[in-house]
Amino acid sequence: MTQSSALSPVPSGARHAVLKFYFGPMDCGKSTLALQMNYNHGRQGRRGLVLTKHDRSGAPKVTSRIGLGLEAIEVADGLDLVALVTAHDRVDYLICDEACFYTVEQIEQLADLVDEHGVDVYAFGLASDFRSVMFPAAQRLFELADEVCRLQVEVLCWCGRPGQLNARVVGGTMARTGEQVVIGDTDDSPVRYQVLCRRHHRAGQLGEGTAPPAPSAEQPLQEDAEKAGVTLL
Repeated sequence: MTQSSALSPVPSGARHAVLKFYFGPMDCGKSTLALQMNYNHGRQGRRGLVLTKHDRSGAPKVTSRIGLGLEAIEVADGLDLVALVTAHDRVDYLICDEACFYTVEQIEQLADLVDEHGVDVYAFGLASDFRSVMFPAAQRLFELADEVCRLQVEVLCWCGRPGQLNARVVGGTMARTGEQVVIGDTDDSPVRYQVLCRRHHRAGQLGEGTAPPAPSAEQPLQEDAEKAGVTLL
């Protein structure tokens, strides 16, 4: 009888495939965990693909804020993920970073890969945008995933409370309106993001002694739209 160990290859198709969604605010280690999981599965002899969309590097890569990185496949809006995977001889798993930016149709395709093709899918991303409105793809992942895991790496607001929400900061002021997806935190971008607790996200305070942003003419329209369940881009 052959003895197995922690380093023994895992045979393809030896277990039921799963769809897992790992979520949390910025700086909680989502991309770091994605890279670690890819390493662990590859070390066991499993074959996988690493996907991303709108990585902070601006390149088709998965990068973490602690300096780790890996080349990846960029997920354009029209990319058929089932066709991508089935074009390969064998794919045991997918690492899907920044999955909150995928289309809802692509999330459905991830579920098809799990259910119909036996591919494990590990998706990572934000739950909500800078207005604390859930991304459509993240919402669909919450609805379809076999497991949903909030990452437990502690992220703090400037006040010391747990950071829960991502604020978009433009010109030193917290933005309340705008396109849902805007890449920031790069050298040539005027936009940055900051993790805040719920209290200070609602108040629009970015630090001790800072004033909340002045209401704009668009603000009442935005608030009315959100109450009605409509997303303004």
